[in-house]
Amino acid sequence: MRAILVWTWRTMVAGIVGIVAVVAIFRVVPPAFTPLMLWRFVQAPFTGKSLLVRHQWVAASDVNPTVFRAVINSEDRKFYRHGGIDWDAVRAAERANPGRIKRGKPPRGASTITMQTAKNVFLVPWRSMVRKAFEVVFVYLIEAIWGKQRILEVYVNMIEWGDGIYGVQQAARQHFGTTAAELRPDQAALLAAVLPNPRKFNAGKPSPYIKRKASGSVRGRVVGGTRTK
Repeated sequence: MRAILVWTWRTMVAGIVGIVAVVAIFRVVPPAFTPLMLWRFVQAPFTGKSLLVRHQWVAASDVNPTVFRAVINSEDRKFYRHGGIDWDAVRAAERANPGRIKRGKPPRGASTITMQTAKNVFLVPWRSMVRKAFEVVFVYLIEAIWGKQRILEVYVNMIEWGDGIYGVQQAARQHFGTTAAELRPDQAALLAAVLPNPRKFNAGKPSPYIKRKASGSVRGRVVGGTRTK
């Protein structure tokens, strides 16, 4: 029994050290791929989707700043004011969702940019309580080790922006024929507007709904960790 306990303890410690080491490495080294990319590639022959994985990392300095402002305004307006998880939003979703589900409406989300980054970079794309527990661990680790600006840089570089399209550089090329640095504010807003479902909505061919949503996502200005009008 003692040997089992020692082995279990050593395994846990090694796992924790390994997780922290990977997060620390990605503080300076761009991730090459994500579990979601691999899963989409495996799915492709069965779903008729693209087998291509189009992805190119670009430094934050090579991304038009309006992209960061647009995704914050669209996805997580409290990004600079929470520690990775917006617990007020979580509690609000818990109160609202039973009624929404009963009425046949989709559940209200509470995912932050940090949470989405943790899921995209480190975790498998299907839901479970175990994955959710690991998500919380990674959320607080990347907040502590990366900081807000690195989280934003990784987020816009690794998220899915269409079938086989990952990261803002490829999104700019595929949807608008330009680069991340040369995106116009209206184009950045359209990219941010499709993020809840980038395989359903197309930033390059926006529906009236996406156009309406995009119209407000570049309003406001993020300065020194706060959002001002």
